[in-house]
Amino acid sequence: MQFSILLSMFIFSFTLSISPGPINISILSSSLMHGFRKTLPFISGASIGFSLLLIFLGFGISKTIMHYPTFFMILGVLGSLFIFYIGQKIICSKAEVEISNNIAAANFMDGFLLQWLNPKAWIACLSGISLFSSPVSYHPFILFTLIYFITCYICLMLWGISGHKLAKILTNSRQLKILNTIMGGSLIILSSYMLIKLFWVK
Repeated sequence: MQFSILLSMFIFSFTLSISPGPINISILSSSLMHGFRKTLPFISGASIGFSLLLIFLGFGISKTIMHYPTFFMILGVLGSLFIFYIGQKIICSKAEVEISNNIAAANFMDGFLLQWLNPKAWIACLSGISLFSSPVSYHPFILFTLIYFITCYICLMLWGISGHKLAKILTNSRQLKILNTIMGGSLIILSSYMLIKLFWVK
């Protein structure tokens, strides 16, 4: 396979994985509140969840789903509600400078489900499939899935490390509460925009 194709696969995967979104903000908040190590299950769930979604859509399912636009509306509603839930959970979390041991950190299943209910993940999968799959062989798609999994995992870990480093900069609970409000609020605004776009924007 040509190097240019491999490079294109990596750039596509890196750009979509590193850019801010519900998953990235949730990881930043979780690592900030609970530490990087306790956030790893969420990162693993998100990375594996996305890869399985990519495989699920890549092996022919995407062509079937495209004929049912109602499915994407239902997905948009469920995804918006789940993102809203994550946002209010971040805002309502107890603001403590010390790493919290009393409040449960986001787990593997949270990361997994958030990917499957995240419209951004579905769009990324469908775009990647259209760009890097071949009608004569599954090899390019399998390679793309592997590259995306590794790239996604590394990018999400970088967001987790950033949250851990940020926790050392914050000096009091008020600063942490402000940051939680900004991160959680951005998710709530995003979920609200998604719902408005679904029902009111033509």
